[in-house]
Amino acid sequence: MINGDTLRWSEVVPACRPDFPSPSPRAFVADASTALRVDPGADDAALVAAARAGARDAFDVLVERHRRIVYRVCYRFVNNHDDAADLAQDVFVRAYRGLAAYKGDAAFSTWIYRIAVNTSLNKVSLKAPALEELSPERHVSPDEGPDRGVDRAEQARQVRRAIAQLPRKQRATVILRMYHELPHEQIAKILGSSVGAVKANFFHALRNLKRLLGETEVA
Repeated sequence: MINGDTLRWSEVVPACRPDFPSPSPRAFVADASTALRVDPGADDAALVAAARAGARDAFDVLVERHRRIVYRVCYRFVNNHDDAADLAQDVFVRAYRGLAAYKGDAAFSTWIYRIAVNTSLNKVSLKAPALEELSPERHVSPDEGPDRGVDRAEQARQVRRAIAQLPRKQRATVILRMYHELPHEQIAKILGSSVGAVKANFFHALRNLKRLLGETEVA
């Protein structure tokens, strides 16, 4: 699974190698037998170039580097572990198959965020997400009583349900801004919109959340 277990994409994704530019040498190092292997410390751009050249281990490194963030994005849209894990896997399959179209005009992290958001929005537009049942023991802090912990967990679930009722762009903006604390500029690149539009979406989203939640604090 994406959120926890190691997944080697060289074993999952079929080979896909159109004519790509030559890889950056920063993504490769030579061992004693002169064979090339991927440098896990290479930056994202170098790893993308190596993956394009056919080094699928390079994409394994990219998956390991970004899988937690991708899973968290997906989870915020569907609020369910199993669906989020399946979505995260789908995101990386789409990213691997779309490497030829990645122009590098945005950071790889921004590009993978964009794929995660679009994949998640498509998922929730097809079916209502199945929220996980409230499990108080998963949410109660040792420093607070069980009643207070359950109250906070219920409030958080109400907020998630309210976010799920927002229009697509507002929902994506709220998730990226509130839960991932991304700046407006990066959110604009992810959503393919302007900074002004992102700020407007966030303003309207908060207003709608307050309306949906009444006096409940948006957290």
